[in-house]
Amino acid sequence: MTYPLSPETVTDVMNKVTASGASRVRLGGFDIDGVLRGKYISLAKFESALKGGLGFCDVIFGWDSQDELYEGVDVQVTGWHTGSPDLHCWIDPASQRAVPWENDVPFFLLDFANQDGSPYPASPRQLLKTVVNHGAELGYTARFSAEYEFFLFSENSHTVREKGYKNLTPLSPGMFGYSALRASTYSDLVHGLTDGLAAFGVHVEGIHTETGPGVYEVAIAHDETVAAADQGALFKAAAKELLVRQGVMPTFMAKISNDLPGCSGHTHQSLWKDGAPAFHDDDDPDGMSKVFRHYLAGLTQLLPELMALFCPTVNSYKRTVPGMWAPTTASWGFENRTAALRVIRSKTGKATRVENRLVGADMNPYLAFSASLAAGLYGIENELELAPPVSGNAYDSKSSSAPALPRTLEEATDRLEASEAARAILGDTFVHHFVQTRRWEAAQARAAITDWELARYFEII
Repeated sequence: MTYPLSPETVTDVMNKVTASGASRVRLGGFDIDGVLRGKYISLAKFESALKGGLGFCDVIFGWDSQDELYEGVDVQVTGWHTGSPDLHCWIDPASQRAVPWENDVPFFLLDFANQDGSPYPASPRQLLKTVVNHGAELGYTARFSAEYEFFLFSENSHTVREKGYKNLTPLSPGMFGYSALRASTYSDLVHGLTDGLAAFGVHVEGIHTETGPGVYEVAIAHDETVAAADQGALFKAAAKELLVRQGVMPTFMAKISNDLPGCSGHTHQSLWKDGAPAFHDDDDPDGMSKVFRHYLAGLTQLLPELMALFCPTVNSYKRTVPGMWAPTTASWGFENRTAALRVIRSKTGKATRVENRLVGADMNPYLAFSASLAAGLYGIENELELAPPVSGNAYDSKSSSAPALPRTLEEATDRLEASEAARAILGDTFVHHFVQTRRWEAAQARAAITDWELARYFEII
């Protein structure tokens, strides 16, 4: 999208919004943690913003998910030292959708920019657009999709706090993975969620129960990269808004219990060139093109250095442990769910793709997609050689010699900060900013007194 918008585009968008009968418009954008930040504006303000943009306080990139300002870390793009000025925002007309659970109020996503009009370096959506544009320069179009696993509780924002996030009531009890019984029992909820999402422009390909009390998995339809990331990010925000109206609260934490599996956020990705699938080769014994092998090599090689972008919270690393359906090594394999990267092939190549299984449900899809695509393009540009696939259990050192992935957010952040490749493919300014935000996140965890510490030391030590 080119800004400022043409007069014809402004007129077209205004005609559509006016025809909807709306008296106001809802705007929003996603911060580093994937939290939707937004506001409502009048139609008069909306028309003005379409023509020349509008201001939005850049504090949303200077604080964490709890609205606490980053302090004690070297955040440079914003903070007390800048006075938190307004960013210049443009309204993306291609993102227009109606919010059906808010009387079809029109909704638009924002693109954040510097005062000179250049893309704001800390904006996840802008980062993804930059990576996508680089792929286009190389002649490639990428398609992505996101999957999410999440727990549902018969709770609300008040009751979870009153209970201290303990002893919560799951939507349904027991371990019922792929259960027709549980899905049918709660079919009103399932259909209400998927129909509401479809009306919002987020298209669910499949939904089913997963293993665990009240756990579901949703697969979102694949699309071109930015549109797919928009759907992935908006899915989490929309699911929370829709389900609360049914007395249900979802959580997308990577791991909520020692005794239960974690929640993944797997991403599927493929490259296309001149309208044809670029990952497929009929003449290759494995059906894989050289482009696919180089792409996969880049992604495999850079997984340890980019892990903080795929697993961005302290909690993420409670999920990536052996035997919990989450990878622990930078490995790949054919239809192998113990590997970090699962290659899926098809006879025509249209469905040939790679699934990144490292990613958790706590991901920011703009950042996860950016890191995946940028790493794959890096492999293509440098013609990296692909290591052999894992043929057995990737958790078993006898089956896989793939390097281990970082075990903590601190370790992953260190690897990202030291990565020359990450800086080359994502930019120095973004990498520096993201590293500082993860150092802050880890510091908050280190300062917290946990229930485990109290139970272990309170009396005996």
